Amino acid sequence: MKITEVRPLVLGAAWRNLTFVVVRTDEGIEGVGEVRMINHTSALLGYLEEAVPTHVIGADPFAFEALSRHMIRDDYARAGQVAMSALAVIDMACWDIVGKALNLPVYQLLGGPIRERIPTYANGWYTVERTPNDIRDAARAALGKGYRAVKLDPFGTAWQELPHAELRRAIALVEAAREGVGPDGDVFVEMHGRFTPAQAIAIARELEPYRPGWIEEPVPPENLKSLAKVARNVNIPIATGERIHVRHEFRELFELQAADVIQPDLTMMGGITETRKLATWAESYDVMVAPHNVGGPVSTAAALHLAAAMPNFKILEHFNDFVDPFVSEAARGVPVVTDGSFPLPPGPGLGITLDEEVIAAHPRKPIHLNLFGDRWHMRGRERERV
Repeated sequence: MKITEVRPLVLGAAWRNLTFVVVRTDEGIEGVGEVRMINHTSALLGYLEEAVPTHVIGADPFAFEALSRHMIRDDYARAGQVAMSALAVIDMACWDIVGKALNLPVYQLLGGPIRERIPTYANGWYTVERTPNDIRDAARAALGKGYRAVKLDPFGTAWQELPHAELRRAIALVEAAREGVGPDGDVFVEMHGRFTPAQAIAIARELEPYRPGWIEEPVPPENLKSLAKVARNVNIPIATGERIHVRHEFRELFELQAADVIQPDLTMMGGITETRKLATWAESYDVMVAPHNVGGPVSTAAALHLAAAMPNFKILEHFNDFVDPFVSEAARGVPVVTDGSFPLPPGPGLGITLDEEVIAAHPRKPIHLNLFGDRWHMRGRERERV
């Protein structure tokens, strides 16, 4: 079997462009991959335009390692977000093809399921005013959609330090989220790399009464020793990793014991193959894996298959119940969240059916999400309502 065609398709939504990639073989089997390329969709499409004719056309979709070597090593450049995202969408599609060729779901190819249910948490649910009442109501609404855990960034446009009044406001929002999910739910607190170590430690101590499941990226990801300083001085688990795109860059993180949970995004660090290797490595350090997942239905399906077979999996992020329905309609087959988790995804392959008419009806948009911009947490919803 050989790859004969690679077709990128871009869907534009409220705050993200989703790039789908359809990979076709000479036996007529198609696989699909997907990535939400953060503010750099053109860079990804440009990379694919150059890399696909050289490295992908004519390749064996069963030969994952060879594809990785060709797309990364043979380009003789340090692998970063763009190259690893391009590899990811091709890798994801190849797993889909192999599963379809063998008539098996991808999780069976990864060693079989360890769990029958895959825990998930809601993100993107708090496109409301930053008031405790609105946050409490929105968290309760997330529970109404089947979730038992939520994540939020309550810090507005904060950078490095937080004035006392804004700190009190942020803590009140976390308290409201805790009230919304109740004592048995989980609240995860996102920090988006905003703070100095001292400020992050001070915030974490204020958060302790509300029992966050973790604080995420409390400091910028470039300085892992700063992260280790935070980890040594707080009583809340530390999560990080969505902005690390190459497996070997996790080495120092593990050695410093700077995180309890890593959050690789399989769509931006080489796909299922690379993320599985990283998870195995993390297991040796007693580190859990909670994949970062800000993509649409295809990347969610791929993450579910990987999570089903991952020994040290913790929980999966999910946005798509809090966005326009056409995002999920673009690729049908992702199971529904109930009682805080997904059932095992269907097969064969990823179990996804792409609807190219839906994608064509929602073309790419000029989107730039700035997490330090005013009212960023509304994620474009205000513009849509105008």
